[in-house]
Amino acid sequence: MPTISQKILARASGNNSTVEPGEIVEAAIDYAMSHDGTSVLAIKAFKEMGCDLVWDPGRIVIPFDHIVPANNETAATLQMEVRSWAKEQGITNFFDCGSGICHQVFSENGFALPGSLVVGADSHSCTYGAFGAFGTGVGATDMAEIYSHGSLWFKVPETLAIKISGQLKNTVSSKDLALMIIGDLGAEGATYRSIEYIGPVVEDLSISSRMTLCNMGVEMGAKATIIPPDKKTYSFLKGRAKRDFRAVFSDPGSYNEEKEYDVSDLEPQVAIPFRVDNVRPVSEIEGLEVDQVFVGTCTNGRLDDLRIAADILKGRTVKIRTLAIPASREVLMEALQIGIIEILVKAGVMLAPPGCGPCLGAHMGVLGEGEICVSTSNRNFPGRMGKGGLVYLVSTATAATTALNGYLSSPVA
Repeated sequence: MPTISQKILARASGNNSTVEPGEIVEAAIDYAMSHDGTSVLAIKAFKEMGCDLVWDPGRIVIPFDHIVPANNETAATLQMEVRSWAKEQGITNFFDCGSGICHQVFSENGFALPGSLVVGADSHSCTYGAFGAFGTGVGATDMAEIYSHGSLWFKVPETLAIKISGQLKNTVSSKDLALMIIGDLGAEGATYRSIEYIGPVVEDLSISSRMTLCNMGVEMGAKATIIPPDKKTYSFLKGRAKRDFRAVFSDPGSYNEEKEYDVSDLEPQVAIPFRVDNVRPVSEIEGLEVDQVFVGTCTNGRLDDLRIAADILKGRTVKIRTLAIPASREVLMEALQIGIIEILVKAGVMLAPPGCGPCLGAHMGVLGEGEICVSTSNRNFPGRMGKGGLVYLVSTATAATTALNGYLSSPVA
């Protein structure tokens, strides 16, 4: 009675029967992703291994997103070298500056498919589980091995099923769900386990919200975070999927552990520096003075997020500096066409080109010593958005309401 993870790893490793948790398998990768930051290290390791040609240039995806546009000469030179290498290797799935954040671009372009094994040289590659894929992050050396041979060793993880039931309040989102669960399980509560989100609340979530929920899985140590595919998944992938796929589902009774949350009474949540699992209801620290609000990243930079922010800010003006960054060019274009960007700009929001922006403390919104940012990103570690800066993680609705009031605020219905 195998789970989704077991079925995907069994298929990818060529096993006719199932594979068991704890078993080591060598599995063939369907698609591999590295961005401008990690490609540099992966290419270096690839060359040091004495390799000349990648195993399949059509299966490698390289988006530029972490420091775009380049913020200094060093970054510009390294990006130039990655561009040159990708061209030499015949890698056509190359998305240059302005295309968007790797996980959004990867998903929009149909590489994350039900039943597939996809890896990224970025820890938040668990986002791809929103489509019923086994998505996981790997290091640069592992990516170099994948570049060369198209496969990698995996230990088959146990599966923790998290059932979410009840009815979400209008002011509560999948980001609040993710923070609540991380706060309950802890930063190591799902270490090297596959989380499978199930239940009526999960089924009601949009694809955008599912991506947010899966994106945060690594913050509690998960190897992968998966939502079983359904009609919403297939609808999103129609016209996008890069290849045929076959969805798989967990057999009844196959989970190693099950946990259930009734979220009917859940309030908006906030993760307080410097741990993602240091989570409390926003109401407990409401009124905290804030220097900056940031809406964006691979967690909450999608069209739904920009629309939520626009609905809250329409006809009003932000009281503190507020930055919004669309997750991709596709998101930006859609937001432009339906007037969301105009609403945000009129409200005093600063717009930056699609990419990661200040999330990793590189540029476009880096914090000064002691400054507080309320952010829709996924990490609040020391120095994450600038040395001495303090990052409070929240949902888009909480972030936009905070921008409007000038202090940490719970969204109102």
